[in-house]
Amino acid sequence: MRTIGILSFDDPKIDGSRKILHVDMDAFFASVEQRDNPAYRGKPVIIARHPKENSGKGVVSTASYEARKYGVHSAMSAAEAYRLCPQGIFVSGNYALYQEVSEQVRAIFKRYTDKIEPVSIDEAYLDVTDNKKGIPYAMDVAKEIQETIYNELKLTCSIGVSYNKFIAKLASDYRKPFGMTVITPKRAIPFLEQLPIEDFYGVGRRSAEKMHKLDIYTGADLKKLSQDECIQYFGKAGLALYERVRGVDNRPVKVTRIRKSIGKERTFYPFLYHDSEVEDYLRKLAHAVSEALGKKGMHGKVVTLKFRNAAFDTVTRQTSLIDAISDSQEIYFYALDLWQTYGDVSQGIRLLGITVSDLSQVAFENIRLNLFDNNQKQVGPLTYKAYSQLSNNINQTNDKNIAPVPDQISTEEVNDDISK
Repeated sequence: MRTIGILSFDDPKIDGSRKILHVDMDAFFASVEQRDNPAYRGKPVIIARHPKENSGKGVVSTASYEARKYGVHSAMSAAEAYRLCPQGIFVSGNYALYQEVSEQVRAIFKRYTDKIEPVSIDEAYLDVTDNKKGIPYAMDVAKEIQETIYNELKLTCSIGVSYNKFIAKLASDYRKPFGMTVITPKRAIPFLEQLPIEDFYGVGRRSAEKMHKLDIYTGADLKKLSQDECIQYFGKAGLALYERVRGVDNRPVKVTRIRKSIGKERTFYPFLYHDSEVEDYLRKLAHAVSEALGKKGMHGKVVTLKFRNAAFDTVTRQTSLIDAISDSQEIYFYALDLWQTYGDVSQGIRLLGITVSDLSQVAFENIRLNLFDNNQKQVGPLTYKAYSQLSNNINQTNDKNIAPVPDQISTEEVNDDISK
C-alpha cells in the first residue's frame, strides 16, 4: 500500500500569500529503471556502469533508496559502490528515457498551472496561487499532483509547499521519499531558526565551514547578524542570506527558463597520442569551465565531453547528475570518466572540449568571509573524497527528521491510500 506522508507546520491554508510548490522526483533515474523492470523493484539499483565491465572506472549517477542504505551515493566510484553493495544492480542509464519521463511529469504540472520553472530534469517550482482548477489550498494541489504522478507514471515525488521558493525547496528536502511538508508564513521563522545552517539550500560544505568559524550553526545564529554584518562577512550573498533567514524571498517562479551551457574546447597540432596528454588537457579545460561558471555564478547538472580524432570523426558523450556542480575537480572527474569509457587515442586527438549544461544559479556556495586577513589559509578545491562525503550527506536515506522540530511547531501525520 502506498501512502503519502504529510508533515504540516500549521494549518495547510496559506492566506494572503503566494502558493509555491517545489516538486522533487525521488531517486529519479533509479526509480524509472525500477518501474520499467519488475525484477529491480525493492532491490538496490545503481545508475553506473558495472565496475567489472569498465575496469572500475565508472561513476555513480544516482542510486535507489535500497542502495543508499548500504552507503551508495552519487559521485561515488562504481568500484566503491560495488564494494559496499556487491548485490546491487548496476544500470548504465538511459538518459533519453529519463528526459521523456521528465516531460510527462511536466505535462501533469501544466494541468494545474502554466507558471512552471524547471530547475533540472527531476525538479521544478510551481506557482499554484491561481491554479487552473481553482483549488484553494496549496496542500490539496500538491497532494493531487503527487497522486497523479504516482497513478499515471508509477513514480513518487516529494513536495514542499510554502509561500516562496526558498522555503518550498527546504520543505521538499525535509521529508523524503514520497513526502510532503507544508510551511506557512506563521511557522516559517521557527522552522528556519531551528534548521542547521548546512541544511539551508545553497549553503554547501565550504560555506558552512566558514560560517562555523563565526559560530553560526543554525538559522537562529545567522539571524543574530545585522544586515550590514551579513554583507560585510558574506559579500554579495549577504543580503540574500539576511532576507532568507527571515523568511523573505520575492523571486518569482520564472515561466521561461532558458537552458544555457558553458563550455571550452581546444584544437591540437601535433595531435595527442597518449592518454596522459589528454588527461592533462581535460584538467585544464575543466578549470577553465569552472572559472567561467564561477564568473556567472552558475552550476550545472550535465557534463559533456567532446573529442575529434585526426580523421575528423567527432564523438560527443555526456553524463547527467543529480546534484549541480561547478568545481573544477568535480567537472574533471566526470569528464575523465567519459574519456576513460569512450576515448581512443590510437588515431590521434585533434580536439577536446568540455561543456557543463542544465545550468542554474548558485545560491550561497561562493560565500567569502571578509573578516579573515590575507594570511588566512583558504579552503582548497573540493576533493573527490570531500565531494563523496558531501554527496552522502545530501543523498542519504532517512525519513527527513534531520533536525529536531522545536516544541512550538505542531506536527500532524496524515496517511492517505492513493493506490486505488
